[in-house]
Amino acid sequence: MTAAIIDGKAFAADLRERVAAMVPAFEAAAGRKPGLTVVIVGEDPASQVYVRSKGKATEAARMISTTHRLPETTTQDALIALVRDLNADPAVDGILVQLPLPKHIDDQAVIAVIDPDKDVDGFHVVNVGRLATGLQGFVPCTPLGCIMLLEDRLGDLSGLNAVVVGRSNIVGKPMAQLLLAKSCTVTIAHSRTRDLPELCRRADILVAAVGRPAMIKGDWIKPGATVIDVGINRIDNGEGGTKLIGDVDFASAQEIAGAITPVPGGVGPMTIAVLLRNTLVSAYRREGVPYEKGAI
Repeated sequence: MTAAIIDGKAFAADLRERVAAMVPAFEAAAGRKPGLTVVIVGEDPASQVYVRSKGKATEAARMISTTHRLPETTTQDALIALVRDLNADPAVDGILVQLPLPKHIDDQAVIAVIDPDKDVDGFHVVNVGRLATGLQGFVPCTPLGCIMLLEDRLGDLSGLNAVVVGRSNIVGKPMAQLLLAKSCTVTIAHSRTRDLPELCRRADILVAAVGRPAMIKGDWIKPGATVIDVGINRIDNGEGGTKLIGDVDFASAQEIAGAITPVPGGVGPMTIAVLLRNTLVSAYRREGVPYEKGAI
């Protein structure tokens, strides 16, 4: 048995096309295009690459992309003042403050200032609470993308046993909440969970988001289970370069699982696609323009 590959790259491309296709109707109704504003502080190379990718993807989706590039020396008060200005700007539907911020700035203090209805990253405590209580809000992009891939593969998720390995605020915890909302029976595990391999073997759905390269082996996986590998780890390729691998040992897992996301090309492309989706949803909601929810 060889697991089917869950093609996140193809699904993300389709989602981005669906978002772009809905923009003209919004523009006709609201008299403007949806707008996403990204704020980046400092010169972190990985963040710079990611922000450029977000900008290109936003423009390709026919939306307005704006980027504020601030120096490393920017004070927390100055950053918060900019966020407040963006909150008040009617042309801005989504605000994303790129993390990590410089050490002298408190990430949570800045996120707390973002208008929850423009928090397309889904990190504001109000949106965290909305997710936990089943209210309408924004969900972090990566776990929402994972749910989309799971439903596309499996259809109805109700009644399935799901194990999430990882308890971060960005992926693990919201992933568990989303699975609960789909009526799965959910266990949150982590690197200190006792007898983690045995726990994983009970899962119909196994989500790996622990940040340890190839930690989850094939013999940890229930035969036929669906495996979502959120991990992105850069390691030595043995030839003087590097390569990306996930938190799951792909080669051994592929022999046991029913379906699995590869790294790269699985969950990764979903993050920006869902960010565009959240921005468009924000625009429709803020302007009171009706839309077909199942479309995106």
